[in-house]
Amino acid sequence: MSVNLSRNNESNNESKKESKKEDNYVNLFFCRFFVLGIVTLLLSASAQAAISVTDDLGHTVSLAKPAQRVISLSPHVTELIFAAGAGDKIIGTVKYSDYPAAAKDIPRIGDNRQFDLERIMAMKPDLLVIWMHGAFERQLEVLKQSGVPFFFSDPQKLEQIPDTILKLGSLLGTEKAAQLSANDFRQQLQQLRAQYQGKAKVRTFYQVWHKPLYTLNDKHIVSDAIRVCGGENIFGKLNVTAPVVSVEAVLQENPEVLISAESRNQASNGIDQWKSMTSLLAAKNNNLVLIDGDLVNRSGPRIIDGAKAICEALEQARQKREKSAASPQGKK
Repeated sequence: MSVNLSRNNESNNESKKESKKEDNYVNLFFCRFFVLGIVTLLLSASAQAAISVTDDLGHTVSLAKPAQRVISLSPHVTELIFAAGAGDKIIGTVKYSDYPAAAKDIPRIGDNRQFDLERIMAMKPDLLVIWMHGAFERQLEVLKQSGVPFFFSDPQKLEQIPDTILKLGSLLGTEKAAQLSANDFRQQLQQLRAQYQGKAKVRTFYQVWHKPLYTLNDKHIVSDAIRVCGGENIFGKLNVTAPVVSVEAVLQENPEVLISAESRNQASNGIDQWKSMTSLLAAKNNNLVLIDGDLVNRSGPRIIDGAKAICEALEQARQKREKSAASPQGKK
């Protein structure tokens, strides 16, 4: 009897051990399954947002894969995309997108004031790269409802140009070409900073257009270029980004250099009106400078060439100032 009880106890113990072992296997299986599920979800989420960058409005732009059909809604954006090595992915752009030469062959969908929304949607873009301005805001809501991802481009500092090129390279899958362009821009900018750092300030008036008389404040990238060159924008403190000013206000500020940004296609010359105003220091010292407006008014990769032209103009003004101070008349 005692032998049977002993055997039964042993049998029960073995059964409990087997049952516990099976429970461990089941728990281990479910643990592994749970971990596998979490990893799968993470990989899936990563795949759904494989590319993620922040635009100039601070918005996060996420794409599952590099965009192949992009629409550029500003001439400077077109130049940035070409610099990023993705010009062949632009399927539509706006009027005045004329650089580089290949940009002239891209179909037009309007200008920077009015877009053909139906045509944009018919093109089936997978990315829109736009520039924010008042006229565009009326159409922005319609484009937002389309579900097409947006990247807002509005660089206000020179160092933002290579950053934007890199971001566009990521969004369009051309990182290597974008890196080369960005490195080249940064190197040229660094050289300008090193060359003109610590130079004597030159008070500067920047003329965008003369009828009416438009200028730019310190929020615009042009003012950053002036600062890099050791200049001071005489209307930089105004609240409006592109304010209208009077001739009298310019004469009162009496800048040492006056820079007029003209388009290559403009018939009139905005510099001429200042030549007869001999009370203006810039006119008196022959520091009235004409610069290709496309190099400076567009916040694209060529603005580094515009910045070089501004730096040269300001340096010439310094040399004239020093020469005048060293002359017998200047010492009186």
